Amino acid sequence: MSEIEKRVALITGGGRGMGEAIARELSAGGYRLALMSPSESCETLASELGGVASRGVAEKAEDIEAIFDLAMKTYGRIDAVVNHTGHPPKGDLLDITDENWTLGSDMMILSLVRMARLVTPVMLKQGKGALVNITTFAAYEPSLVFPVSCTYRAAAGAFTKLYSDRYAADNIRMNCILPGYIDSLNHKPETADKVPMKRIGLMSEIAKTAAFLLSDGAGYITGQNIRVDGGITRHV
Repeated sequence: MSEIEKRVALITGGGRGMGEAIARELSAGGYRLALMSPSESCETLASELGGVASRGVAEKAEDIEAIFDLAMKTYGRIDAVVNHTGHPPKGDLLDITDENWTLGSDMMILSLVRMARLVTPVMLKQGKGALVNITTFAAYEPSLVFPVSCTYRAAAGAFTKLYSDRYAADNIRMNCILPGYIDSLNHKPETADKVPMKRIGLMSEIAKTAAFLLSDGAGYITGQNIRVDGGITRHV
């Protein structure tokens, strides 16, 4: 078995939508998979792709530990991680409860920290590794429509930079993908008019970006926030 055929990818939120698309792309590239999602969708997809799965949600430490343990028990290694989760609660800025702010933190920040604590020793032993965090195009152009998401997705970018600085010399990389309006959701027809490309992005485009960032071809890319948004964000 060649090195690429031995590689293992762990994907949270890996049952449907962008997570599923990334799983399929990585499987086609030779990765063996460990998938987590809240429903049986991860189990169905893992069965199809010859991987393993564990139901769980990113905001629960025990669920992250379960998929990590399953991957290590099954494969003995983890080369790539994709941290992908759903959307946190919305609401008017000051009406959002402490409980929902805490949930957002658990989903989008502590999930990254907890996963990194588990997989980093494995990657250090292997001599390399790569992680990709799926955030949002609005992380650095906050919208009052998504207060919790924007706040903590921006924090995810900060953590990504800190982690990448800490472990770059160990050949472990971490980057963020910031998707725009993607066809994983049913967008209103007029949404595409907001995008310079005048179309909704494809899940396959996110998947190919993730596969690249996890590959040796991106070996000199770390600590970055890669916008895959059709040009909708304005900052340069």
